[in-house]
Amino acid sequence: MESLYKSEAGKKEILKLYDHKLNELGIAYESKLLDTPYGKTNIIVVGDSTKPPLILVHGSNGCAPIALETYPGLHKQFQVFAIDVLAQPNKSATSRLSMKDNSYGLWINDLINQLELKNVTMAGFSFGGLIILKTLLQNESNIKEVFLSAPAFIVNGNPLIALFKIFIPMKRYMKTHKNRYLEKFLKTLFTDRDEFALKYLSKVFLHFEMDFTPIPVIKGEEASLIKAPITIIAAKKDIMFPGVKMIKRAKKIFPSLKNTVLLEGSKHVQNRKDNSRIEKLILEG
Repeated sequence: MESLYKSEAGKKEILKLYDHKLNELGIAYESKLLDTPYGKTNIIVVGDSTKPPLILVHGSNGCAPIALETYPGLHKQFQVFAIDVLAQPNKSATSRLSMKDNSYGLWINDLINQLELKNVTMAGFSFGGLIILKTLLQNESNIKEVFLSAPAFIVNGNPLIALFKIFIPMKRYMKTHKNRYLEKFLKTLFTDRDEFALKYLSKVFLHFEMDFTPIPVIKGEEASLIKAPITIIAAKKDIMFPGVKMIKRAKKIFPSLKNTVLLEGSKHVQNRKDNSRIEKLILEG
């Protein structure tokens, strides 16, 4: 399998930051590496096995330690399975799945079956939302409830705005290595400044082959088949997946929509205050 890392040195830099973030969390964890038909998948398991299971799915260009840091208290009430998404800068295989079919759903359900999990709560951010919805579409029989924060796959923002505010600064950083372009990118997407994101993405953008495939949106007839309760937390200032537009469409297409929250001051990536609010929603069920 061809690596998505541009060099071994670059891979080492990214995974060094991964390990640093995981150790910085200061929590007991177990790493599991599972074989799947789609590639080896790394999972960080946190919390007591007697507690109900929760699968945590990070967003694009992310990793399990970032997801665990985002909602640090979940392991007090759940056994948390934080998944390193395939083909992202982390410790899972670099095989890229299609967003047009149910490959992501087949992959996650294979993990659920291998781990022998039932009544699973799922929580995901951004691209993690797409993965969770694909899981529900493929087979939701083991899923109890899902929480989606600024999820992909429901609506998309204006592609011209995304081009000028996200992709051009990213490409300029990749070409020039000048931090001002990376700062501009982060300011557009992050509600608050994030020093680790600055360090991590500065390496990812230079040393990892990212996926620029356009994100599809779920069809209304697909959404109508989902029975698992869905909570959607949308961000009003999110230019990738606009919050008001998202909630409006979600209310039309998801018969199992349990709750919606619009974070008034949030951009695509929530700050600590809003993440705490989301964590509380998950813990209260």
